[in-house]
Amino acid sequence: MSDEHVGADLALPHAVALSWGVAERPQRGPKRELSIERIVDAAIEIADAEGLGAVSMARVASALGFTTMSLYRYVTSKDDLLLLMQDAVADIELPEPPEDDWRAGLKQWTVANLGAFTRHPWYSRIPISGTPMTPNVMRLIDTALRALRSAPLRDEEKMACVLLLASYVRGVGDVQSDIATSGATAEEVSGAPFAAALAQLVTPDRFPDLAPLIAGGAYTNTEFDDFAFGIERMLDGIQRYIEQGGSGAAVTAPDDARDVGLYGSDKRVKEAAKARREAEKALRDARKRERDALKSARERAQKERGTR
Repeated sequence: MSDEHVGADLALPHAVALSWGVAERPQRGPKRELSIERIVDAAIEIADAEGLGAVSMARVASALGFTTMSLYRYVTSKDDLLLLMQDAVADIELPEPPEDDWRAGLKQWTVANLGAFTRHPWYSRIPISGTPMTPNVMRLIDTALRALRSAPLRDEEKMACVLLLASYVRGVGDVQSDIATSGATAEEVSGAPFAAALAQLVTPDRFPDLAPLIAGGAYTNTEFDDFAFGIERMLDGIQRYIEQGGSGAAVTAPDDARDVGLYGSDKRVKEAAKARREAEKALRDARKRERDALKSARERAQKERGTR
């Protein structure tokens, strides 16, 4: 099936269709052939050098030696261009997650994602307008879900875990972007040159918990890896949730919840919790089949009454 045929059958936003290669291509272009790839690459070069605010259709056209109208034959708006830039940057090298260690897989996925924000400080500035639908971004999500294959979580819970870590990376990326565009030196960013002055101003009587950290140097310590610490604590939370029975923890009686917390690492407890979740799912499925059957019976009865 050709891309052209596929594009005709899919109702997608224009930029999303472009990213998948299923949008209609211009029939005639400039003499020196342009392409969506060249346009996106030029826009990324401008953003890397001068920031996202410097990117405009006119500026990209000028960098490529074409008129602005020439670009609109390929990319219909700046918003479309930004979405294509986002997807291009998301095309990053990702190590294959281990099959039996969801925690290690999510950690390496999160670290690899931060690399994209580090290389392109403007990346976190692209507005989020909805559910990701472009191929490279969806590949990132697919890899994170593959890391979670061995985790006893429902599909919605797995997606929530991916969103949690992706949001964390984006937040760190925002901070990095601000620092990168501030023009401050690494020492200035740390606050170390001002530690002595802060120690005099931030006194124990006014700031009883902060003052000791400033006096001891923890407030301006750049050797401590805050990013890695944050990842580990979020993974701890996911692991704790799994050990407490996953989605069933919210409906477990208090005494049972305490026991799961105490003995959640016991293999038999994990197996029992998994069996309970499977039984609950089977019950939900059975109730859905019952509702569907009742609905069908009502529709048949109404149809029979209508023919009499």
